[in-house]
Amino acid sequence: MADDDIDIQAELEAAGKEFDKDAEIERILNAFRLDAYAVLDLQPGVPESDIKKTYRTKSLLIHPDKTTNPRAPDAFDRLKKAQTELMDEKQRKNLDEAIADARMLLMREKKLTKDDEEVKSEEFAKEWREKTKMVLIDNEVRKRRIMKAQLREEGREQRKEEEETAERKRKREHEQAWEQTRDKRIESWRDFQKGSKPAGGDGKKKKKKIKTMG
Repeated sequence: MADDDIDIQAELEAAGKEFDKDAEIERILNAFRLDAYAVLDLQPGVPESDIKKTYRTKSLLIHPDKTTNPRAPDAFDRLKKAQTELMDEKQRKNLDEAIADARMLLMREKKLTKDDEEVKSEEFAKEWREKTKMVLIDNEVRKRRIMKAQLREEGREQRKEEEETAERKRKREHEQAWEQTRDKRIESWRDFQKGSKPAGGDGKKKKKKIKTMG
């Protein structure tokens, strides 16, 4: 093969790889971000080994150091977040439950059973994905509402604690000020007591002698 042909082939292969990278970056960024399976392009219920393998393959493909695509960092971060969520047992369980709830709701709306052929159709799968989005959005809204309420409650508790702390400080300062003026108050009281005694006497009234008649 001529050198020119080799160079052309290399350029085409490089262009093809860049096209694959750009396509995967766009796919990740357009995937529904609350569904980690969708971000990784996996089906629910896959084994953990598939999650690790898929993440490794895709992360190497779109890594910001491997492409000049300016959107690569965002796509990489989203891919990493999805992998972390699926590797977390609790988060993955919550996601699986949401997907199962979406399927149940859709079957109930369409009055289907698990044995109906429609449940196995591509149309049902498409509607299931859309219903899953709705369920995940509802769950996220509910979670944020709860978090907001908790933050408000924590704010009230913090203000209450700050007010109680300030009140205790005021009491301590008042007690300290009262104690610091104790000697002065005692001295003032003694001066008052001295000032209330008649001059030259001991402060006691002498009894008059009663003369006896006869």
